[in-house]
Amino acid sequence: MNCRLTNERFFFTEEKLLRVFFTAPAGEGQYKGFRKFTGVQDARQRDVFEQQWFTQKLDHFNGADSRVWKQRYFVNKAFYKPGGPVFLMIGGEGPANPAWMQYGTWLTYAEKLGALCLMLEHRFYGESHPTVDLSTDSLRFLSSRQALADLAHFRTVMGENKGLTNRKWVAFGGSYPGSLAAWFRLKYPHLVHASVATSAPVHATVNFPEYLEVVWRSLASENAECPLLVKKASDTLMERLKDPKTYNNITKDFKLCSKLQIQTEMDSAYFLETLAGNFMDVVQYNEDNRGFEGVLGTNITIQVLCSVMGDISLGEPYARYAAVARLMLETFSIRCLDASFSNNLRVMTNTSWDGPAAGGGRQWVYQTCTEFGFYQSTDSPNQPFAGFPLPYHVKQCADYYNVSAEQLAEAVAQTNEYYGGYDIRSTRIVFPNGSIDPWHALGITQDITADLPAIFIKGTAHCANMYPARSQDLPELTLARDHIFLLLQQWLKQ
Repeated sequence: MNCRLTNERFFFTEEKLLRVFFTAPAGEGQYKGFRKFTGVQDARQRDVFEQQWFTQKLDHFNGADSRVWKQRYFVNKAFYKPGGPVFLMIGGEGPANPAWMQYGTWLTYAEKLGALCLMLEHRFYGESHPTVDLSTDSLRFLSSRQALADLAHFRTVMGENKGLTNRKWVAFGGSYPGSLAAWFRLKYPHLVHASVATSAPVHATVNFPEYLEVVWRSLASENAECPLLVKKASDTLMERLKDPKTYNNITKDFKLCSKLQIQTEMDSAYFLETLAGNFMDVVQYNEDNRGFEGVLGTNITIQVLCSVMGDISLGEPYARYAAVARLMLETFSIRCLDASFSNNLRVMTNTSWDGPAAGGGRQWVYQTCTEFGFYQSTDSPNQPFAGFPLPYHVKQCADYYNVSAEQLAEAVAQTNEYYGGYDIRSTRIVFPNGSIDPWHALGITQDITADLPAIFIKGTAHCANMYPARSQDLPELTLARDHIFLLLQQWLKQ
C-alpha cells in the first residue's frame, strides 16, 4: 500500500520524486533504518516477490464498456492455514512495494491468525496501467470509486477461483489506502468482513491549513523554540524575495540548480513550499520504522531539524533554515535543488508513462483536484511558514488538468456526500492515528461506536503501527498494535 499521502509538492530533481505521499506499500521512498521481520519469510522470498496479474475492468460504471487491462498483485501464502482469513493490503498513490509481502505488522497478525496475504496495486500507479497514457482524458478512469470497484471485483473473482468466497476478508491500508480500507467496508460490506484503516484522511477538504498547524505543534513538542525559529527564518526569506538583489545569495544559500527567478506568485510559492516540505516530510514520518522499504533519510528526525534550527554557530535563523535544506539534499544525494515552477509545470503536464511524474505525482495531484483537495496551505496564522496560500494550490488544478476552482469545490463536496466524511456508519473498522502525524486532523481520532473504534497513538507519526516492531518503539505504539490484534481476533469470531 502506500503510507504516503503527499500534497502536490515534489522535488523532481534528478528524477527523485521527493515527498512521499503515503508509503506503506509505496515505492519511491526515501528513508532508512530497520530490523529483519521473520525468518519464515526469508526462506520463501522467491514465492513472496513474484508479481501476478489480474484481468480488471476499465470502467466499472458503464456496462456498455467491456475494455479490460492487467492489474498487478502479490501473494504470500507462508502463514495460510486452511479455513483462515484473507488479508488484503490495498495499494495507494505509488508503486506497490513487494517489501510489504515480507515485512510489516500485518504479517505478524497473519502468522497468528493463519491468514493468506494479498496486495493489490492501485490502478494508474506502479505497473498497473489501465490506459496508454496519463492524458487528462485517460485520467477520468482514475478515482477512489473505480479503485474500490477494482477491489470488489478482485475479491469476488479471487474468491471464486481460489475457493475463498466464504473466507473472512480483512482490508488493510495506511494513509489514502487507509481511507480506501474504511470505504471498502462501508460500500461493500458483503465482501469485506473488517478493516484496519490506519492514518486515514476520511474527510475531504479543499483547504487543509490544519496540516501545518500540526507541524507547528509537532516541532514544539520537541522544543518550544523550534517552530518560532522556523517562522523567523521563513519570514526573513519572504522579505528577501521582495528584493531581486538578494537572489544570487539565496541561490547559493539553498544550492539551487539555476539562479532564482521570481516572475509570478507561483514561482515564489513553489520555492517556499519546496523548502517548507523539508519540515513537512520529516514531521509526517518522524521516527517511523520505514527502512525495509528501501527509503533513505529515516535518520533525519524532528530532533535533528530542531537541533540545526537551534544551532547559533550557524548564524541567524535564516542561515540555519538554509543549512536544513542543504542537509536534506545531501541526505538524498541530490546535487542541487530545482525550485523552478516552470520546470515543475513541464514535468507535471508530461502525459507519458515514461515521464518524470508518472511514478505517481501526476496521478495523485489529479485525484486531489477531482476528489479530495487536501491542500496544505499557509492560510492559518498558527503555523510556521508563509507564501503558499490556497490559490497557489488551486491554480495548479487548472494548469495541469484544466479543472476550475468551482469544479474542485464541487468534487470535494461530492466525495464527502458519497463516503460521509467523518460521519461513517458501518461496523468492524478500526482507525489508528498518530498524534505527531499532520494527517490525523482529517481522520477519526475518537470512537464513533464500539464497533468503529479509534486508536490515537501519542508520540507517533504517519502509519507507525503498520511498520515492523522494534525495541525502541514507544509503549503506546506497542499497545496500539496489540489492541488492533485483539480487535481482529474478536471480529473474526463474529
